[in-house]
Amino acid sequence: MEQSIDKAPIHLKMTLTIREAAEYSNIGINKIDSMLRMPNCPFVLFVGSKKLVKRKEFEDYIGQKLII
Repeated sequence: MEQSIDKAPIHLKMTLTIREAAEYSNIGINKIDSMLRMPNCPFVLFVGSKKLVKRKEFEDYIGQKLII
């Protein structure tokens, strides 16, 4: 018997993959990846070599910007 695990909605997750962040924000994957490579990026979280996006910090960063 296969168990189904419901995934949490994006707006409830603490961290997002680059793909989820792109879907959530309507910003391209390449642009988000380049933003995550900025020195002292406030919303990047490294889990080993994997880069994740801190959702709340990402929302705050986007909310303060006019142009990215």
